[in-house]
Amino acid sequence: MEINKITEKIIGAAIEVHRTLGPGLLESAYEQCLEYELTERGLKVERQIPVPVIYKDLYIEYGYRLDLLVEDQVIVEIKSIDELHPVHEAQILTYLKFSEKKIGLLINFNVKLLKEGLRRYIL
Repeated sequence: MEINKITEKIIGAAIEVHRTLGPGLLESAYEQCLEYELTERGLKVERQIPVPVIYKDLYIEYGYRLDLLVEDQVIVEIKSIDELHPVHEAQILTYLKFSEKKIGLLINFNVKLLKEGLRRYIL
């Protein structure tokens, strides 16, 4: 499936979750509901995928965990915070780098309108 179609489906699913639940829940609740909604839309979704960190000769198997990986192509990092900060952007860019993926979505569900909490990153 083409990457723009995948991200379009992810954003649509996130809007549905946000419309139904609203802001104020824990990230884990949004993660599970978004996984459900994406699966219902026919997408392959994996949760809490370990991403290793390699530093010289040191291999850290569980350096990071991706919230969601959709269609083996798109990383979805979920937040439920007052506002996104540069550290959150750095986090998803690090995930993209270490996982060798090209596209990431950072979604903050703790906003009035989801489009205010949505960021797309391309590595």
